[in-house]
Amino acid sequence: MRRALEPVATQERVLKDLVAKGASTEFGREHKLAQVRGHADLVDAVPLRDYEGLKPWIDRLVAGERDVLWPGAPLYLCKTSGTTSGAKYIPITRDSLPNHIDGARRALLAHIARTGRAEFVDGKMIFLQGSPVLDTSGAVPTGR
Repeated sequence: MRRALEPVATQERVLKDLVAKGASTEFGREHKLAQVRGHADLVDAVPLRDYEGLKPWIDRLVAGERDVLWPGAPLYLCKTSGTTSGAKYIPITRDSLPNHIDGARRALLAHIARTGRAEFVDGKMIFLQGSPVLDTSGAVPTGR
């Protein structure tokens, strides 16, 4: 609850932690993340880019290289439907997995808090996601 009452301090702490962890990666070294002290430094160090701008980094992950965008290797790669330019691969790491789960939980709780209605929780629910079957033909397991 304290974090919710101090959103700016919380965001600054999270940014500092993420940048510190990412500084040891190839991406972090190339973008000098070890020198980033806050949001303005990050904006200066890392240019805004779309998926195609990250694709060379993702391709290295797909090939099995470690410590590219995040320390270690991804657990697996989520494959998107690619509505604009074909399939895209999103790395899922041991560190990011709890954030994905927590995001779904928070969305449900925010809906309840905003509407005051929680009766749907007593009913049936379905959470849609991609296939749980992973393609293991590459260096990193990939969603189909």
